[in-house]
Amino acid sequence: MSRLLKSSIGRKIAMALSAFFLMFFLLQHFLINFTSLFPDNGDTFNNLSHFMGTNPFIQYAMQPVLIVGVVFHFVMGFILEVKNNSARKISYAKNNSAANSTWMSRNMIWSGAAILAFVVLHFIDFWIPELNTKYIQGDWTGMHNGEFRYFQELQHKFVNPLRVGAYIVAFVFLALHLLHGFNSSFQSMGVNNKYTKGLKTFSKVYAIGIPVGFIIIALFHHFNH
Repeated sequence: MSRLLKSSIGRKIAMALSAFFLMFFLLQHFLINFTSLFPDNGDTFNNLSHFMGTNPFIQYAMQPVLIVGVVFHFVMGFILEVKNNSARKISYAKNNSAANSTWMSRNMIWSGAAILAFVVLHFIDFWIPELNTKYIQGDWTGMHNGEFRYFQELQHKFVNPLRVGAYIVAFVFLALHLLHGFNSSFQSMGVNNKYTKGLKTFSKVYAIGIPVGFIIIALFHHFNH
């Protein structure tokens, strides 16, 4: 594995694999959060959240893998950006490579930094309080006043307009990051065949649709709390 990561191609493949893993998690996270819009007073969202928050496999296997995946992806992205910047200095001396690349591809490190800041905020908002409730207070029931607390907590988080604004900005950066990153991941894996056009379309739909969906969820709860 270490030998693979020492090569340029190996690092790109590892980056792509971690990206696919995180994009799968993001889709799953979105689908669960989307159920908070269902007209059932949060019952579906509460049940799914309780399952995810108490299932041993998810808590003790998938959750640590997710954390490692997030750290690995951002560290590897930083390494690739440093090496790409070194390569660009040589390229600029010969031609204007910026003319052949998009703004998104040249600024992945900045959109990634904005997303990382959002992840930290999200951990402070949701994950750390959840760890405190379950592991410090020892409360695994997920209940408050006889009802599941997840839906009420979600609504409460989106009352503050500053927090909602920060989420919207973060999701805009996420869309920009995904617009280049998703398609780039397919290229790193060597996907270049008759399905390439379809994959590009799918990557655009995902890159725009998921962030917009999260923004809709945040705005809905902000204006309907």
